[in-house]
Amino acid sequence: MDIRPINPAMNFEHFVQWFRQAGPYINVHRGRTFVVQFGGAAVEADTFSSLMDDLALLHSLGIRLVLAHGARPQIEQRLREVGREWRYVNGLRVTEAEDLCYIKQAVGRVRIRIEARLSMGLANSPLHGTRPRVVSGNLVTARPLGVCDGVDYGFTGEVRRIDDRAIRLGLEQEAIVLLSPLGYSPTGEIFNLSAEEMAAGAAHALRADKLVILSENLELRDPSGHPIRELSPSDAERLLAEHPTLNEETARHLRLALRACQASVRRVHLLDRRLDGALLLELFTRDGAGTLITADIYEGLRPATIDDVGGLLELIQPLENDGTLVRRSRERLEMEIGRFSVLERDGAIIGCAALYPFPEERLGELACVAVHLDYRNSGRATMLLRGIERQARAQGLARLFVLTTRAAHWFRERSFEPAEVADLPMGKQAMYNWQRRSKVFIKTL
Repeated sequence: MDIRPINPAMNFEHFVQWFRQAGPYINVHRGRTFVVQFGGAAVEADTFSSLMDDLALLHSLGIRLVLAHGARPQIEQRLREVGREWRYVNGLRVTEAEDLCYIKQAVGRVRIRIEARLSMGLANSPLHGTRPRVVSGNLVTARPLGVCDGVDYGFTGEVRRIDDRAIRLGLEQEAIVLLSPLGYSPTGEIFNLSAEEMAAGAAHALRADKLVILSENLELRDPSGHPIRELSPSDAERLLAEHPTLNEETARHLRLALRACQASVRRVHLLDRRLDGALLLELFTRDGAGTLITADIYEGLRPATIDDVGGLLELIQPLENDGTLVRRSRERLEMEIGRFSVLERDGAIIGCAALYPFPEERLGELACVAVHLDYRNSGRATMLLRGIERQARAQGLARLFVLTTRAAHWFRERSFEPAEVADLPMGKQAMYNWQRRSKVFIKTL
């Protein structure tokens, strides 16, 4: 019997935990349409094979893929080889008629290289047993960009129409659809296109579930230097207005993401192409690896429902076990579910808090404040507190009180003042656990 040795260096527990976390995303993504755009630099990079393997893996998991590739460095290299000069205006190449044949050669080589890599099925490769079919062709109708601000762009074009019917047919036949940055006019002319604009046009025409853009130099960080993980369209607009020094590619991709969101694409993901495995991390982990731009509610505070009981129990049980929270049975939680608010992140409950009003005294109890271990010290607990404060004011309550054994300083920092058991509503005084000896704090709203 062939027994494979166990590699002691492998973290099996981490792998199992990750795989279980990825399960819901595998189910959600199956059958969805993703448009993925990457530039020609990705094809020349050392991680090109890994990127193709990851795309093939997505395809094998039932994701309908449309790939839009660029070829800027390959085109420049080919023009350089034949002694041709070129120039860019507003980020677009001015395409002379004499350059078009060399551009077609460069684009064709990139397309063939991508198709060849996706066709690899060697026994020792990640693509073994998959060998996805790749469909390409005259799927993009283009027109000349013409003369803009006095500049004649020649054979540089813009997308006029995406043949979404033909693309859907290819996807329904379980093929990967590949779009190259060339478009064709009804008069038989060929135009050099922006791969990014082509990808956005395809995502809009197909009403894709996601547009994923692999950037070469992504620069999206908050004032503390941490990567920005999600933005609403209004946040993205504000970022563009307030940070005019963003690098040209990042600003261009943000503007492209905004237009895509406005054109019915639900989610746009900006990823750093240089991060190996960025696609898998973004699509199959809760926090991702890039920046998500979406008008959907990705993370938000909402009232809890009976369907949340299981997730709430999973969240609060570790805190009950270490004595931070008072134990609550499932039955009690089900009865009091209307008192709870939950902080949900992409379908998972990562925080909760409850409000128990005492209307006669115009007091409210803030209870069961909990945040998942992975999201502590990130402002989520403060978000929960603010949500409960809004609810309390809406119910006509003047003050909030809390009983705590471990988090006294946290509440003091948020304007809660020390109080006595005698300051509590009579109904709460009767239930006070003198063995637990919780400290009392009260905040005026």
